[in-house]
Amino acid sequence: MDMLWNGWGDPAKAAPLPETVTGLLRDLLGVKPQTTPALALEDVRPPATTAESAALKALADAVGGDEHVRTDPESRVRHTRGKSTPDLLRMRAGDLADVPQAVVLPAGHDEVLAVLRACAAHGLAVVPFGGGTSVVGGLAPQRSAFVALDLRRMNGLLDLDPVSRTATLQPGLRAPEAEALLAEQGFTLGHFPQSFEWATIGGFAAARSSGQASAGYGRFDEMVLGLTVATPEGTLETGRAPRSAAGPDLRQLVLGSEGAFGVITSVTVRIRPLPEVRVYEGWRFGSFEEGAAALRRLAQDGPRPTVLRLSDETETLIGLAQPDAIGADLAQGGAGCLAIAGYEGTPEDTAHRRERAAAVLTACGGTLVGAEPGERWAHGRYSAPYLRDALLDVGAFAETLETAAFWSRVPDLYTAVRTALTDTLTEAGTPPLVMCHISHVYENGASLYFTVVSAQGEDPVAHWTPAKHAANEAVLAAGGTISHHHGVGTDHRDWYVREAGPLGISALRAVKRRLDPEGLLNPGVLLPTD
Repeated sequence: MDMLWNGWGDPAKAAPLPETVTGLLRDLLGVKPQTTPALALEDVRPPATTAESAALKALADAVGGDEHVRTDPESRVRHTRGKSTPDLLRMRAGDLADVPQAVVLPAGHDEVLAVLRACAAHGLAVVPFGGGTSVVGGLAPQRSAFVALDLRRMNGLLDLDPVSRTATLQPGLRAPEAEALLAEQGFTLGHFPQSFEWATIGGFAAARSSGQASAGYGRFDEMVLGLTVATPEGTLETGRAPRSAAGPDLRQLVLGSEGAFGVITSVTVRIRPLPEVRVYEGWRFGSFEEGAAALRRLAQDGPRPTVLRLSDETETLIGLAQPDAIGADLAQGGAGCLAIAGYEGTPEDTAHRRERAAAVLTACGGTLVGAEPGERWAHGRYSAPYLRDALLDVGAFAETLETAAFWSRVPDLYTAVRTALTDTLTEAGTPPLVMCHISHVYENGASLYFTVVSAQGEDPVAHWTPAKHAANEAVLAAGGTISHHHGVGTDHRDWYVREAGPLGISALRAVKRRLDPEGLLNPGVLLPTD
């Protein structure tokens, strides 16, 4: 199944907002109902492809036939941009400025190399396309003549080594299918980001993804042991041992490179035994500061739960910590901050960590509120993007952004980003609701994930841009990183340049020139074009 062309996921899973939420949007934020009817897919007609017939033939020869090169309108529309709110608003308005000339579907590494050669010969740029879930402009290159390289045919489990506990997966394998294949042999990857139902293994590596169980399983880049990469200059193989002192780790050049240096064609990851028990529970803290201190204690001194996250007062009140129960606390007058702690593993290990963690959380001022909030979170953990669609449908603007910092800087970073968003949007006449949660914890710091809801304004994309820029400036000024797990794309690129510094960017440009001398791969994404 393909994702909804102008929204998130499976259309059958869409649900309207509760009246408590629509009333809040209307009364507090001045959100007005949509008056323009939504466009249907058949009404969105991209201009005819300008790719020459010789180029299309070369692409077809590279991937085994014309049936694997698509130029029909629907295929091209479905491969236009990603799933950020500006992306969706442009799609809903019928803006197809970033439509690919063709969609090419290779079946293996050699075919990817052949596609890259064909594109080089005919001057076509290449955008690797996995699940299409980018929320930072990662699928909108700065070149009009490009093809979308859809990796869905490369969707197999190539190898599983139960002794070493490793698996080699193809890049187009979606996360649910990867988990199913591993589970058949008693293993799990343990990577469950909010995009889990649609994102792919290659995308996880290319964007340095971080899953909701990162406290226990780690980030995806920590799971990667080896990569095979197709570049216009040939094949790059990285990783032949779990650790090595044989020079700089070339895997780190590929992880987070977002298709700008090459196309990932296989990923070797470490795997873990399937957990026998999964338990999720909720804890209530009086303030975000108090809850953050408790999370830091667990992250630094243990025991560390598998899942550990904390919503601030606003997110807790609205109910966004449990998307399937949004609005519940509004009616009940809930207060404080909700933390979710989850434990996965053997019954003995799970019970032991849970008991010890409970003692720490209690000592830090937390109150156990039982299994129901944790189970609600687990049940609705992939629902938030559908909620975003529902907000757009009723005329609200809703977007997310995230960052990370060392623990000592987290309080100031939290305040700086909230203030930047609130002040900018309020001055523009659309006072926002700004919510935040700590979504990932480490010994030395944590990530902050913000959700912003406001009225849309006359031109929603133009209205949001100054607020996004103000938030990016606040992130850098407060000592945060411009992206913790969403990647760079085009939306964060100019701030990433400042974060990496002139010499760092110059070094990355040198890598780009060596691996992709014609600048064909995702031009303008991650690095500015020359």
